[in-house]
Amino acid sequence: MSTHPFGRVDTDGNVYCLEAGDERHVGQYADVSTEEALAFYVRKFDDINTALSLLERRIASDAQSTDFRPSLDKVRTLVTDGVGVGDFAALRLRIDALQESIGARSAELTAQAAVAREEAIAARTLLVEKLEALASGDLSKVQWKQMTTTVDGIFSEWQEAQKRDRKFPKAAAEDLWKRFRAARNTLDQARRKYFAELDQSTKGAKAAKEKLISRAEALAPQGAAGLVAYRALLEEWKAAPRGPKKVDDALWARFKAAGDTIYAAKNEQFEREEAEFQGNLEAKLAILADAEKLLDATDYAQARSTLNAIQKRWDAAGKVPRARVRDVEDRMRKVEVAVRKLEDSHWNKSNPEKQARSAGLAGQIEAKIEVLESALAAARGEGNDARVKQIEEDIVAQRSWLSVL
Repeated sequence: MSTHPFGRVDTDGNVYCLEAGDERHVGQYADVSTEEALAFYVRKFDDINTALSLLERRIASDAQSTDFRPSLDKVRTLVTDGVGVGDFAALRLRIDALQESIGARSAELTAQAAVAREEAIAARTLLVEKLEALASGDLSKVQWKQMTTTVDGIFSEWQEAQKRDRKFPKAAAEDLWKRFRAARNTLDQARRKYFAELDQSTKGAKAAKEKLISRAEALAPQGAAGLVAYRALLEEWKAAPRGPKKVDDALWARFKAAGDTIYAAKNEQFEREEAEFQGNLEAKLAILADAEKLLDATDYAQARSTLNAIQKRWDAAGKVPRARVRDVEDRMRKVEVAVRKLEDSHWNKSNPEKQARSAGLAGQIEAKIEVLESALAAARGEGNDARVKQIEEDIVAQRSWLSVL
């Protein structure tokens, strides 16, 4: 008979497992030696032990799973059946420890799942509230390009949340989606309305500017003569409603092309005139040379007669290049002012009325001076120094007036 710390084999090949001092028949292996029979059932125990060890490692390496109960139950059944020779009591203790570990982990993961579920609900609720806040705003003042980008971003976050939170509560998901969809529909309807109105406005703006373009293009053949009318059209263009940038830019290019034709004709005319006016400039410079001789004139009558003749020549000479207008005109004005001053000076000296007024005023001042001189003599006789000083100052003032006359 062969023996083992946890079993034995009798002469008939019966194999027994020893547990807590009791023997338990686990099988028979006849026609082999007792050693072979015992080794066979020891290997069966080792297989159970290996299965349990593998399960222990799986549980230790996978902290996020609780789906180990079927495997544990299978190993438990093998241990309960006890077909093998070995320390089954130790296996049962390990199975109980695994059972407790799986239970604790299940409770922990359940709590984590509850927290994750609440966080997921809060995250989706926040997305809904963001969209509802946008939908409840003043949609008449929205920049729709920016708004569309924002809404698309929120929707992308929603889709990512759906992919991420596979175990989201169905009732909460349906309720939040209804709110999300309602807010999104509100924004979409407002956007469609805005662009429909914008389309109508764009058509109106385009039609108005097309008419202005037609009028501008009709002016182009007139050349420089159409410039005033084109400028008036330009003011109408500025007051016209605006459309989309690309459309407005294309319309403006056509309108501006007509204007460029008119301005080009104007520039050509200006260049021709400037060339023609160069001869006029030379003539006026010669006239100025004669005119500026009057700056030293003393005979007002001769100066006026000469200036009148020069002014006729000046007007007949015509326009000068624009860059020289101010220069030559200022020089002529200077001559005219000098002759006018010469005339005014003569008039002031020869005006009978003014001479009469001056003579009368002079007599009055002289009479007053005589009175003051008499008063001065009296004051000196009285020894009134203050009175003397005052009268002397008055006499000086009167004589200064007399010298002016």
